[in-house]
Amino acid sequence: MASSALLALCSAGAFSGLAVEAGAGVCHATPIYAGHSWQEATFRLDVAGSTLSRYLRDLLVAAFPDLQLRALPRKAITQLKKRCCYVSLDFEGDLLNPDRHHPATFCLGNGCSVCLSSERFRCPEPIFQPRLLGQTKPGLPALVFQALQKVPARLRTRLADTVVLAGGSTLFPGFTERLEMELEAQCRRHGYGALRPHLVAKPGRGTAVWTGGSMVASLRSFQCHWITRAMYQEYGSRLVHEVFN
Repeated sequence: MASSALLALCSAGAFSGLAVEAGAGVCHATPIYAGHSWQEATFRLDVAGSTLSRYLRDLLVAAFPDLQLRALPRKAITQLKKRCCYVSLDFEGDLLNPDRHHPATFCLGNGCSVCLSSERFRCPEPIFQPRLLGQTKPGLPALVFQALQKVPARLRTRLADTVVLAGGSTLFPGFTERLEMELEAQCRRHGYGALRPHLVAKPGRGTAVWTGGSMVASLRSFQCHWITRAMYQEYGSRLVHEVFN
């Protein structure tokens, strides 16, 4: 039983920092200090991988109305998203200039092939601009900045030095660069120009929480927290609360 944000930090060898999780169901920005989550400074965005997959399906249906793409399996859409989509560093500029699109052809496995153009960078954009899906919440960079803003000033620089990315939706090419660029812009815009967040984006960040969990469970100090099958059968579910509280 552990905070996924803490485990993400552990995967990077840290116990203090800011975990930015963008997985399948939700995005979170969670400050962690000395192994403890700062709940009142944690912000959530209900746009993540599954939302982006549905959005990509809608974009494809609009672009190729004759191909009956609405019936495509979710797995095919997910593969298409992972292989072809990327985050634009200048979304509005790329959208207006077709010469800056980078078309890619993908075989859907049902005998059809589609050629993606602007859909490649439009798909992940709602993480940065939820308004594209009709949501009023700010995008992930603004939420990350708000999380830093909420922590005490004496700890802000220390936590900003370790902004750890975790989750499969952070793996889009361009994601790290765009987040860093917009986060720095947020700091300048709100009078925190001296604050220079440092993003930690490890290649295995898609499974960072699992990796962090395996590392913590291997520590000698953790061994007293193991619950065996025999213990659980004897004491029941209340044992979980006694061991971890």
